[in-house]
Amino acid sequence: MPTIGIDLGTTNSCVAAFRNGRVEIIANDRGNRVTPSYVSFTMDERLVGEAAKEDVTSNYTNTLCQIKRLIGRTYDDPSVQADTKLWGFSVIDDDNKPKIPVIHSYKSNIFCPEQISAMVLEEMKNTAEAFLGETVTDAVITVPAYFNDAQRKATRDAGEIAGLNVIGMINEPTAAAVAYGLDRQCKSERNVLIFDLGGGTFDVTIVEIKGRKFFVKATGGDTHLGGEDFDNKLVEHFISEFKQQHGENISDNKRALNRLRVVCEEAKRKLSSSTQAKVQVDALQGGYDLRSGISRAKFENLNFDYFKRTLDTVKNTLTDSGIEKENIDDVVLVGGSTRIPKIREMLEKFFDYMELKRTINPDEAVAYGAAAYAFSLVTGKDTVMEEFVLQDVIPLSIGIENKSREMGVIIPRNTTIPTKKWNNRQTLKDNQEKMILKIFEGERALTKENHFLGAFTISGIPPAPRKEGKVRVLFEINASGILHVKAIEKITGNSSEITIARDKGRLSEREIKQMVREAEKFRQKDEELKQRSKAMNALEDFAYSVKDKMSQKYLTTRQKESLMSKVTEILHWLDINKKEPVEMSHLEAKKKELEQLWND
Repeated sequence: MPTIGIDLGTTNSCVAAFRNGRVEIIANDRGNRVTPSYVSFTMDERLVGEAAKEDVTSNYTNTLCQIKRLIGRTYDDPSVQADTKLWGFSVIDDDNKPKIPVIHSYKSNIFCPEQISAMVLEEMKNTAEAFLGETVTDAVITVPAYFNDAQRKATRDAGEIAGLNVIGMINEPTAAAVAYGLDRQCKSERNVLIFDLGGGTFDVTIVEIKGRKFFVKATGGDTHLGGEDFDNKLVEHFISEFKQQHGENISDNKRALNRLRVVCEEAKRKLSSSTQAKVQVDALQGGYDLRSGISRAKFENLNFDYFKRTLDTVKNTLTDSGIEKENIDDVVLVGGSTRIPKIREMLEKFFDYMELKRTINPDEAVAYGAAAYAFSLVTGKDTVMEEFVLQDVIPLSIGIENKSREMGVIIPRNTTIPTKKWNNRQTLKDNQEKMILKIFEGERALTKENHFLGAFTISGIPPAPRKEGKVRVLFEINASGILHVKAIEKITGNSSEITIARDKGRLSEREIKQMVREAEKFRQKDEELKQRSKAMNALEDFAYSVKDKMSQKYLTTRQKESLMSKVTEILHWLDINKKEPVEMSHLEAKKKELEQLWND
């Protein structure tokens, strides 16, 4: 059974598979090698990809995008609150979990981000199966290097809901480094900096590559920085301009915002190759049209702070790696937003006008590397993958809360994984019989400013004076970045453990099983719609073929009138029922009637 690599992106997604000695990027049913990460719900069907994106202006309240910006986050997260103001769809608070209400099949439905991401993943799975001609279950899914544990686990849950067995996860820039290294097959040792700026996230990773061996030295990034933010700046700019011109404030008009966002995204893309772009929207609000434009210089000025943040991250990651910028051999651009000229210009200047590497497709490189990694995990029996080695690092420090609520770091960021670290703890009170261990990740001194991962209790500590009760704690992180913590009391051997997987805000096993069942219902409904569409097309084709053949066959006037009447009736019936849920039995009956007339 084949394995696949999926790049689950904020804006676009991509799928690839390793076969016949090479990685193949798989095109979708429209022939495109990347698929928009959009899901749209209409009255009678669910759309994913291009069809969903095309629905965004007319069905904006039920067309979902940028869901990667919600996954693994809490509702009160400031970035979630900022994003929701600019989206056409709504996000509601469910026990501090962000959820999305939509209308589908005339019913109100509420989805969590994992379910929507699962729909995109399932589309990638179906695309791969159609290309490979086989059932696919095993997959490697990519995540931004700076995703925290909650975001990684939520992504894995999305894969499970989509019917995938997630055999591994790989950081996006690391996957791109694999693509670059396998493409070049470097014989000598090279220090490569991957600059990965996509639609919603940004990562910088420094990798030492030698042949087919990849050793990540350091990683840095921002899980909320990318092309969507550049679009937002343009949207804000034109909201202000429209208000100045016409006195109309469209900030609360979701339909107007959505229409404006579409043209702003188009303008941003055009500015990568032109110095000017028009921004025009008819009847945006109050009967007024937006007639304006934007220069590349103005666009760069609006987003300069964002551009500067990317360069600051490059500098910090170099510091963490201990490698001087003069010792970086290659700078590789990944992600669609690296097409922006100003970003390239700033990078070139920082690296003393080194030629930036654009030899790999910025939209496909991450899926390419994920597919190669997936193949290596399952079999790896291919000359191209001989001696393949990959060592990644954790992006954030992990530790235990100390008594003063400070962060006691156990595993520093940029530690190579998989890894194990032991830590000794002692009781803080006389006769203390249990110890609560609270696990956090982050770089701040106080735990309240870091991300809470989970907590567990070890009991049965023999009564003793303070500091004499001893507990050993093992922190273990696997190759996919999943953390397991175990505590052992030294004298009795009592132990307790936790796999950081289901803290508050994440899906329970029961919720995942329920969502898997719901996903199966969607699959069945999608298949029924597909079969219905196929049957309707077959009936329409047969009706037209009968109409065409009538002139080629000797028929009486009465036969011609009878046939023409039936053909006209069927074509009219099809026309009025194209968007209604027609029973397959009705379609079959109509076709049988016409076939009987024709055969007679």
